[in-house]
Amino acid sequence: MSNSDNSFFIIKALENGVNVIGLTRGKDTKFHHLEKLDKGEIMIAQFTEHTSAVKVRGKAEITTSFGNIKTEE
Repeated sequence: MSNSDNSFFIIKALENGVNVIGLTRGKDTKFHHLEKLDKGEIMIAQFTEHTSAVKVRGKAEITTSFGNIKTEE
């Protein structure tokens, strides 16, 4: 996956302590990155040759080219 394919997404924390966890590509999926966001903070990210999935833990709103979704309370 190239970095120019516009696979960006936005995560907005709706509470303090939202965890954004990056997971690797390859034979074994592994944790490789963690960010912690506080209420009102946003993170703009994209999938890469190393990141195949992102897990969001906590109250947040995620915006992608497919639409918006909020995590459950």
